[in-house]
Amino acid sequence: MFHFNIKHLSLAASVCLVASSACAAIKVNGSYFSPRNKEREKRPATTLLTLHTTEAPSVSALRKLSEMGECHYCIDEAGRVYSIIDPRRIAFHSGRSMWSGKQEADNFAIGIEVCGYHNKPLSVAQTQSLKELIALIKTTYKLTDAQVVPHSQIAYGAPNKWQPRSHRGRKRCGMQFAMPSIRTKLGLKSRPPRDPDVVAKRLVIADPALAEVLYGKMSAFTAPQPKDYEPKSISPMIGKKPSARPSSGYQTIGVSNRAQDIAGKAVRSSTTLYVYPNGRYSTGNLLTSGAILKLPYGTKVLLDYLVAGSVSSQRPPLLICGSKWKLPSTYYLLNGALIPGNMVDDSKIYTGTPIFVRKD
Repeated sequence: MFHFNIKHLSLAASVCLVASSACAAIKVNGSYFSPRNKEREKRPATTLLTLHTTEAPSVSALRKLSEMGECHYCIDEAGRVYSIIDPRRIAFHSGRSMWSGKQEADNFAIGIEVCGYHNKPLSVAQTQSLKELIALIKTTYKLTDAQVVPHSQIAYGAPNKWQPRSHRGRKRCGMQFAMPSIRTKLGLKSRPPRDPDVVAKRLVIADPALAEVLYGKMSAFTAPQPKDYEPKSISPMIGKKPSARPSSGYQTIGVSNRAQDIAGKAVRSSTTLYVYPNGRYSTGNLLTSGAILKLPYGTKVLLDYLVAGSVSSQRPPLLICGSKWKLPSTYYLLNGALIPGNMVDDSKIYTGTPIFVRKD
């Protein structure tokens, strides 16, 4: 372990060490200093500090971050701070990003990765180390509290078949760092009041639950949205208790509903069906524990269901599932959507359509 020095910080940061005992208490581990440092250009400006969650434990995250040069600092579960990329240089941590009309945030943002998950609490040691590191970087680059943002706040997605416009909601990385209760623990008294790129109509909101976490109830919906846009409120709950299993229908994996929250012990059961946003599906027994943890948001979960079969010219729905073919509890997977049997249009049930029925 060693103190921050000119090798890892700018001269202004070194001055901070002398001026502040809080800053001086921070130590940095250089064992994962990235070999990419020498090939990275100096950052032309620093107007943001971006906070990330690795979505993986430090045992795997640190190696990848170092090899690829994907952040400036990383904080492990024990609160140890690692230097990855010289903070004066560009680290590739933002991906497709925009803030106030400026794209490619790597060119103007410092990135801190915290080993953990976007919907899991930090350890006490992580919180303290992150608080001290934020204070140091704010002082060094003269940043305000509102210039400290989670990755999810600046990431955006390109138009695709589900969302015809460029949109906010590509990632939920670090989203908890926008919550007032957590920002207070990190010494931050304020946060951006609204999404400047949504207000300016450069982007639309594709993830209303994320927008609620970032800005509060409905405060983010300040720009016209597509006509078919219907915001749905999903209260963010960090470390929530598992929800009750439904007697019928399905639940969707999201910020407050992980697969294990929905399915409990049946998370890897052969009668638990996962329907991905891209229209594919799998039963729980065919997935590893790691794959379960990585199920994408929007994945639908059907509990106590069987794959009855797929429609063909020789096997119409009536032959596949008998009298159940028109029940509201029977689902047809059509163009990625789950359609109840009592609402399905017979003329649109094409060859290859999977049918899911409740287990007797």
